[in-house]
Amino acid sequence: MANAFLNGISVGFDDVGDGPNTLLLVHGHPFNRSMWRPQIAAAHEAGWRVIVPDLRGYGETAVVPGKTTLDVFADDLATRLDGREVDSVVIGGLSMGGQIVMEFARQYPGRVRGLLLAATFPQAESEEGKRNRSAMAERLLRERMEGYAREVLPKMLASRSIEALPAVADLVLTMMRDTHPEGAAAALRGRAERPSYEETLSSLTVPALVVVGSEDAFTSRQDAERMRDLLRDSELVWLEGVGHMPNLESPAAFNSALCRLLSRAAPARLGASSRYSGGSPFSVGR
Repeated sequence: MANAFLNGISVGFDDVGDGPNTLLLVHGHPFNRSMWRPQIAAAHEAGWRVIVPDLRGYGETAVVPGKTTLDVFADDLATRLDGREVDSVVIGGLSMGGQIVMEFARQYPGRVRGLLLAATFPQAESEEGKRNRSAMAERLLRERMEGYAREVLPKMLASRSIEALPAVADLVLTMMRDTHPEGAAAALRGRAERPSYEETLSSLTVPALVVVGSEDAFTSRQDAERMRDLLRDSELVWLEGVGHMPNLESPAAFNSALCRLLSRAAPARLGASSRYSGGSPFSVGR
């Protein structure tokens, strides 16, 4: 755990392990880097260095009111990597984090060695979506996060996950409650302006992984298959009975797929990947 200044703001992040192979994980909205604990442990056990920042406006990173577009988030990630003297990475993200990853790949394709896209989609925002995100931004500023967090929890997790995995439900609810409404509102406004990333995905030749749950309220099977088809060297993992947080709802299956991606991204160096057994001291849930 560390804090540093980049692009004029204080940033909280984890940098675990060392060596030539680096995984960069990008959290979704309205969460923070703690959502990746099971994956930090799995990737570290597989011999990878793992860098996991809090995005601006989230977690321990400074809040910047107004509007934060996805290219700003991507630039922050590139600056973070420069500060840690990392040239190229396998980069992964969930939901909004996945769209930030796609923006990073659009801006910095030469720095991407592999791609993980979880519970996300590449399409540009619709006109209705723009209106909804703008309205939600105003609501969060007016009402704060408590009511929104309780309302949206059943969309973030499958109903059986809420019932069977109370620690996961509590973590997701806590992350949402703790997010600063100014940071969340700025991201919502910026995300509404995102372009389509379909051309970006079709141009990539690196190993890729798409993970989506069958109970995801935001990402459809069609979205998942579209991303798989656009990416030239990709695997689609479809998780039955899992909602919008597959990394927490089904960490063993998610981590197994992640380690396969890491092995494909560095096959000559990653003999340690076979050591991953599905469990870790950071694991939450089944």
